[in-house]
Amino acid sequence: MSSLIDAPDVGSNRPPLSVSELSHALKRTVEDAFGFVRVRGEISQPKVAASGHCYLRLKDENAVLDGIIWRGTMGKLGLKIEEGMEVIASGKVTTYPGRSSYQIIIESVELAGVGALLKLLEERRKKLAAEGLFDAARKKPLPDLPTVIGVVTSPTGAVIRDILHRIADRFPRHVLLWPVKVQGDGAADEVAAAIEGFNSLKPGGAIPRPDVLIVARGGGSLEDLWAFNEEIVVRAAAASAIPLISAVGHETDTTLIDHAADRRAPTPTAAAEMAVPVRLDLIANIGQRATRLTQAIARMLEEHRIHLQGLVRGIPRLDVIVAEKEQALDALSERLALGPRQLIAAKAQDLKLLTARLNLDRFKLDIARSATDLASFAWRMAQAATRALRDVGTRVEGVTARLESVSPQRVLERGYAMVMKGERVLSTAAGADAGAALKVQFADGGVDVRVEGAAAPKPTTKKREPGAGSQGSLF
Repeated sequence: MSSLIDAPDVGSNRPPLSVSELSHALKRTVEDAFGFVRVRGEISQPKVAASGHCYLRLKDENAVLDGIIWRGTMGKLGLKIEEGMEVIASGKVTTYPGRSSYQIIIESVELAGVGALLKLLEERRKKLAAEGLFDAARKKPLPDLPTVIGVVTSPTGAVIRDILHRIADRFPRHVLLWPVKVQGDGAADEVAAAIEGFNSLKPGGAIPRPDVLIVARGGGSLEDLWAFNEEIVVRAAAASAIPLISAVGHETDTTLIDHAADRRAPTPTAAAEMAVPVRLDLIANIGQRATRLTQAIARMLEEHRIHLQGLVRGIPRLDVIVAEKEQALDALSERLALGPRQLIAAKAQDLKLLTARLNLDRFKLDIARSATDLASFAWRMAQAATRALRDVGTRVEGVTARLESVSPQRVLERGYAMVMKGERVLSTAAGADAGAALKVQFADGGVDVRVEGAAAPKPTTKKREPGAGSQGSLF
């Protein structure tokens, strides 16, 4: 297709492209060139359509970029899209052939600027505090000497090494690491899942249940530590049945998980000191080997993940195809809702302008012409309505005839009879007990009868499956 959109030579016999072919070629070109971008801007005119997709605009002082967040992505953003928010949106740029425009398909959104983050952080802190998640009465005491310590942190950072080293120095214990991302997309979900996963372990099971948990991360900016301010992480920490120590950032860093945890440590090393008492015997290499093994596994998983992502890019996603069609439907629905009102308003404005320019004689002439056009239009509308009613009547008569052909009354008129016992229709002779009063219903009326003798049982036969030649019930 790329050869079809090159600059044509003078006198070339190359066939012309259709509008759709050119639009699809442009779409592929844009998506290949901008497969992943991060755009900073202010959110404008956010709107969630009936389909669940969110349409918005990203703008700065010089330009505007249309954006869309698919319904499945909306629930994973972790923040509410609002007018005027300054964000960094990540996704891919594509085109929308229905409007000859380009747009960004947003896959993740993060707040831009410390001011916006601090405002959101304070609002979230007040909300969770009002629910009682930070109450001192909820705090659990730490065990004096835990047998197993669970650690939730990154397997590749210095934090896990510091914790393991400090535990080994003070009192060697069994440490379980649940590796997670500690910043970026998906970090909050992984941390919350790790806390819940440790709590779901059964005492005495194949995997030992920790006696205390340490959620740790090294220092960083407010944006780097933001995963530990997410509501899902705070709620998981507050709901943990295992005593939990938070050790996020350095001594001056404070996150919302610190308020929900049972103890807050100023550093990851201090968290290890809170978890175990001092012991003189040292076993330093245990933590180092665990760290190297974890790093090797993490590198292998990362290589496989990158390879898998490369394979997935070549597979068209059904949800994206369906979502594009839904987007087109949303646009058509919006045009259908606004079209009549806009047309009437435009015609009214045109009429005012014409009235101001025309004299009385020409105005009368136009009125006469308009009356003629209106009469012609009314006649055509009447003809169309008559045809529509006639077509509907024909379809109704056809449906009525088909319904009448399968009605019980028509079956009775063909010579069949219906045996009833009270309000129940008998379909077998076994239901007619000796001496029972029955009613035989014919097409023109019913006859009361009484059973003189019980019906003899029929020989047992193998029931045939429906569709294998059986006639089935009459009604």
